[in-house]
Amino acid sequence: MKKLIAALVLVACTLSGYAQNTGDLNVPAKSDRVISRHIYGHFAEHLGRSIYGGFYVGEGNTKIPNTNGVRNDVVEALKRLKIPNLRWPGGCFADTYHWKHGIGPKDQRPTIVNAWWGGVTEDNSFGTHDFLNMCELLGAEPYLAGNMATGQVQELADWVQYVNFAGKSPMSDLRRENGRDKPWNVKYWGVGNEAWGCGGNMTAEYYANEYRKYATFLADWNNSGGLFRIASGANSADYHWTEVLMKNVPKNLIEGVALHHYSVIDWGAKGPSTTFSEEQYFKTMKSALFMEELIQKHTAIMDKYDPENKVALVVDEWGGWYEVEPGTNPGFLYQQNTMRDAMIAGTTLNIFNNYSNRVKMANLAQAVNVLQAVILTEEEKMILTPTFHVMEMYNVHQDAAWLPLTIRSESYTFGNEKLPAVSGSASKDKNGLTHISLTNIDPKQAQEITINIEGAKYKNLAGRVLTSKKLQDYNSFDKPNTIKPENFKGAKLKGNTLTVKLPPFSVVMLELK
Repeated sequence: MKKLIAALVLVACTLSGYAQNTGDLNVPAKSDRVISRHIYGHFAEHLGRSIYGGFYVGEGNTKIPNTNGVRNDVVEALKRLKIPNLRWPGGCFADTYHWKHGIGPKDQRPTIVNAWWGGVTEDNSFGTHDFLNMCELLGAEPYLAGNMATGQVQELADWVQYVNFAGKSPMSDLRRENGRDKPWNVKYWGVGNEAWGCGGNMTAEYYANEYRKYATFLADWNNSGGLFRIASGANSADYHWTEVLMKNVPKNLIEGVALHHYSVIDWGAKGPSTTFSEEQYFKTMKSALFMEELIQKHTAIMDKYDPENKVALVVDEWGGWYEVEPGTNPGFLYQQNTMRDAMIAGTTLNIFNNYSNRVKMANLAQAVNVLQAVILTEEEKMILTPTFHVMEMYNVHQDAAWLPLTIRSESYTFGNEKLPAVSGSASKDKNGLTHISLTNIDPKQAQEITINIEGAKYKNLAGRVLTSKKLQDYNSFDKPNTIKPENFKGAKLKGNTLTVKLPPFSVVMLELK
C-alpha cells in the first residue's frame, strides 16, 4: 500500500510540472564544523573601474557622497553583505605594484602604467592608507597580495612592518609621518599571485622555494604576529602544483594555499554576458559545478600532507567570466550580471559551505565593475546585481555551524549531457535558527524537493527567493530593481518533512525555527 501511495504521489507531482528530488537534513545537538565567514570574501584589483570610479572617486568629489574619497553608497551596500574580507591590490596587478609608491602626499606620488589591464596610467592616489582605512569603514579584514615577481623580500617584509608594527622602527616611524599612529594589524597576506602565469610563469618547484624564502621573512620564529600566509596556488585542475607546495613547504611557514577557477565557456570565445544561448548557459554551469571536483581533489592532496587540517584551501578568485560589454575597453573586464550569475553564486557558495572543513576563505572576482561584480556604478548611479542579492541572502551562513544536507537531484539535461539541477547547503546560527539554501539551475523545469529532517523539530518556516522572467534578465541603471529577493511561499513543513517547490533558475533561502 505504501508503495502504491508513493507512486500515486510521484505521478501527481509529475503532472503538476515539478521534477522530483529528495534530501535528508541531519541536525546534530552539536556541530564541530563552522562555515567561516571568510568564505564570503571579495576582491578589489586595480583593474578597469574597480578602484578608480568604483570604490574611489576622490576626496574632492562634490557630486558623489564619499568619505575620504570612498563612495558612501558602495560602503553601505557591502556592509549589507557583511563583507568579511577584501583582497587588494591584485590579481596580476599585485606583482607589478610597489607599495611605497602609494603612500605619502598624493601630489608627490609617482605614476604607474597598468600594463596588465588596459595600459592606463594611474596616479597612485589610492594606496595602502586609503585601502586599509576603507576596510575599517567596511568592517572587513584586509587581505594584502604581496609582490614577489618584480619586488623583493625586503619590500614585502617592510610592508608588513609598516602596517603592523606598533613599536619604533623605520617603517612604523614612516607610517606615523604619513598620519597613522596605530597599526592596522593586517592578518592575511598573499605571497605572490598566479605564479604559474602572470606572476612570473614559474614552475611549482621554483615557486615553492621562493615562497619558503618570502614566508620566512614575513614573521618571526614563531609567527607571533599571527600572520596568515597564503601561497599562490593552482590554476584550476593543476594538482601537481598543490602536491609540490604541500610536500615542499614546511607547515610552520604556511597557513593557506590558494586556488583559482573561473566559470568560463572557452577562454578563446567566452561568449556574451546578457545575450547568451542555453547551450552557453549549460557550459557555464558545467564549469561552475566543476568547482566541487576541484575542491575534492585538491583537498585529497592536502589531506595526505596535512592530516591535521592546519592549512586552509583559499579559493581567492572565482566567478563567471564573459566577453566585455560592447563598446567598453577590453582590458577593463566590465560585464553585466544576469540570473546566470546568480546561479553561479548560489551553487558555488553551496559547494564552499559543504567543504568548509578545508575551504576556509574565498574571494569573488570582483566586488565593483569587474567580472562577476556585486555592484556596478555609473557616475553617481549605483546598482546591486543578482550576485549581490545571492550573497546577501546567503550571509546567514557566515560563522554558523554546518549541517549535513544530502540531496538526490534530478538532472538538468541539455543535448546528451546532464548536470544535477538542485544543490543546497544548511547551517545553524548562534541564535538557534536553521537556514537551508537551495538552487535550481534548470532554466525550464521547476523542481520539487522533499527533505526529511532528523534531530530537530521546527514550528515556523519563512523564506526568500531570487528569480526572474528570463535567465538573461539583469538590473540596469534605468531599471535597477528588475531582479531582487521576494518572499517565498513555495515551502511547507509538516512534521519532519519539508517540501519545497523551486521555480526554474532560482535561489531560495529558508529559515526554520
